[in-house]
Amino acid sequence: MNANYSNIILNRILLLCEKRGITINKLAEMSGVRQSTIYNLVCGASANPTIRTLHKIAIAFNMTLAEFLDYPELNDYSFDDDTEDS
Repeated sequence: MNANYSNIILNRILLLCEKRGITINKLAEMSGVRQSTIYNLVCGASANPTIRTLHKIAIAFNMTLAEFLDYPELNDYSFDDDTEDS
């Protein structure tokens, strides 16, 4: 089964946190995104973060939004079978 879009974004965030040795709470502090917003992403309560939220998270990782979103799992994702937006 393929990962859904929100899981791909979440996995990207978690992988970058792991690679940089920072916690989700530290990411919230660094990005200026509320801890509750980050927590909702992690626990699945929020499946569609805004571009503004993703931009802030990218900046916390010292990346542009384009760099944050440019990785194989997301680039290979197909929206053809995605019924969330239908």
